[in-house]
Amino acid sequence: MEQPRNIRSSLSIGNRALRLLWMWVWRLVFRPSPRVSFAWRRWVLVVFGAKIAPGARVYNSTRIWAPWNLTMAAGSILADDVDCYNVAPVTLEEGAIVSQYAYLCTAGHDVHDPAFPLITGPIVLRRLSWIGAKAIVSKNVAIEEGAVVGLGTVVVKSVPPWTIVGGNPAREIGRRRSGPAPGNRS
Repeated sequence: MEQPRNIRSSLSIGNRALRLLWMWVWRLVFRPSPRVSFAWRRWVLVVFGAKIAPGARVYNSTRIWAPWNLTMAAGSILADDVDCYNVAPVTLEEGAIVSQYAYLCTAGHDVHDPAFPLITGPIVLRRLSWIGAKAIVSKNVAIEEGAVVGLGTVVVKSVPPWTIVGGNPAREIGRRRSGPAPGNRS
């Protein structure tokens, strides 16, 4: 029988110490904050190195692995119970929305290498894109402008602008007209 491999973290001790501190701040300060305290949570995230514009909204139940790898533009949203596993950068451009229970995963392991090393890649959510509830977005993916990722969809490849995708793996199920109706963002 093969012996289990000894997998060691490729992340520095400093990184691990900062994540430990962040974990405690998240539990004691971020998570218990009132639901409407978006400015407070933006400030806490910025203290930990996030780049967050005024008007971005992060809900108190959102889990963020590394605030220093998070960038959010005005009008972007990380909704309730989003899991942002951002070992690599996650960027939400203006008006990008990630709905409840979605999972943004910027890391994995090289399954072809016996050492099983950590591999990472960014996630970019372009202007006016929307990630539906319980969807999963993998590393090295861009959800282009105006694209929609449907409920429970698994995205492992970038999604073209103004495209609607659904399923596992994601496939195109429709197109949106390019741009929101005048005076309407919803």
